[in-house]
Amino acid sequence: MLKVGDKLPQFEGTNQDGEAISSSNLIGKKLVVFFYPQASTPTCTVEACNLSDNYSKLEKAGYQLLGVSGDSVKKQKNFHSKFAFPYDLIADESRDIIEKFGVWQEKKTFGKTYMGIVRTTFIFDENGVCTRVIEKVTSKTAADQILEG
Repeated sequence: MLKVGDKLPQFEGTNQDGEAISSSNLIGKKLVVFFYPQASTPTCTVEACNLSDNYSKLEKAGYQLLGVSGDSVKKQKNFHSKFAFPYDLIADESRDIIEKFGVWQEKKTFGKTYMGIVRTTFIFDENGVCTRVIEKVTSKTAADQILEG
């Protein structure tokens, strides 16, 4: 998994509108990249809505946001439209970005072991250097976790 001091990985992804998003265009402002297991699931919805509800506070603090999951563009579009998120969601079906950040890991639920996205938030400075990794994301207070740093 990416750690504090690491550079923002080079990547290109497709957002909910089918537009290309390149990591090279994200340098220059503080950046929050949050990974979530699946669009439109209860916990992921709570997290994404908390970030959306607090977007003006995050923006005022100088952050730009980017959400990433392994969902399709269509699923991201539906999720984005339903809640009118003010930030982009990347559809990373190939898991290229997910793997570069190191969040595709073994998980356990109800005694069952499987591979999946570990809910994680990465914060980068204006130069694309990771300044914080939030591994224990609390969906209901995700924005506060970012702002308390």
